[in-house]
Amino acid sequence: MPINLELSKDLEAIVEKAHKVASEVFRPISRKYDIAEHEYPSELDAVAANPETKDLFSPGSNIGEVLNILELSWGDLGLALTFPGNGLGNAAIAAVATPEQLERFGAEWAAMAITEPGCGSDSAAITTTAVLDGDEYVINGEKIFATAGARAKNVVVWASIDPAAGRAAIKSFVVPWGTPGMTLVRLEHKLGIKASDTAAILFDNVRVPKENLLGSPEVNVEKGFAGVMQTFDNTRPVVAGQALGVAKAALEELRSILEKEGVEISYDIPAYNQQSAAADYLALEADWEAGYLLSLKAAWMTDKKLSNSKEASIAKAKAGRAATAITLKAVELAGLYGYSQKSLLEKWARDAKITDIYEGTQQIQQLIVARRALGLSSAQLK
Repeated sequence: MPINLELSKDLEAIVEKAHKVASEVFRPISRKYDIAEHEYPSELDAVAANPETKDLFSPGSNIGEVLNILELSWGDLGLALTFPGNGLGNAAIAAVATPEQLERFGAEWAAMAITEPGCGSDSAAITTTAVLDGDEYVINGEKIFATAGARAKNVVVWASIDPAAGRAAIKSFVVPWGTPGMTLVRLEHKLGIKASDTAAILFDNVRVPKENLLGSPEVNVEKGFAGVMQTFDNTRPVVAGQALGVAKAALEELRSILEKEGVEISYDIPAYNQQSAAADYLALEADWEAGYLLSLKAAWMTDKKLSNSKEASIAKAKAGRAATAITLKAVELAGLYGYSQKSLLEKWARDAKITDIYEGTQQIQQLIVARRALGLSSAQLK
């Protein structure tokens, strides 16, 4: 199927609206909430209530979500993650929910709780359980590193409905905050994205209606982990968009600094005939462009209902690694100015690293790509 990554007028409108919020709301308060970790950014409430921007996170397509989060992350990744209505749990709901569930939960801010104290990138090792008791599931377990876990209205919790059935029995459940037995254990202090809350949550005999299990309750051993992995196929291009947004901000700031110092960047002269800093900049920009195109392709495939597990992992791995390299190099080339708080370069370097970690580390993405390329299962290639 031919692919056209040229942006339509609708997608350009999404980019324009998101960039306006990022530049006028997020960027001016970026440093404030980097310093005031765990303080709620109340300035976002007015944006969420504004009829022109309240639908900011309902672009209607995966590619629209990627472009949207890219621009917002250009403003501030932490603020983008704590914007009311925007959550990784919402992508999980969109991936596997029934039409009725999408109607009930799709518009409500949802965090996603996957990671556990003894389970990091290996989502199949989840020990949280959900036992059916009449018309309700009883959830028990502990989740850590839940982005927006304390502020979101709902938390999408991954749990096993039959531990003996292995990964095929892992399902996701929508748990509204305030459900009895649900306790906020702590908020994490982090390297970056400090404007966003990252929570540890305990689930002690938490009861939710059986209708809150997203998708089908059937345990299909042959299908295995496919239902859960579909969530990642949706969210990984979005995380790649986050990485690209931070990296874009750093590239723009770096170029401005270099040009003020008399470094001319040319697209007509070979890089080896330019100043070292200019050649470095061109290499960083090319790295960004590769991540951007890969991310659009993965998101486009989702919208076309095409299998994109390999492409989603490629995009996430490339964009996360590129963002880390770009932001760190920008700090280096800017010297002491880049290392200080006089600019946001050092902040962006700290923020970027999370995009290379959550939703699956670099190593996990490479493993998934290898499995898909070689046609091997998780049991055959570990």
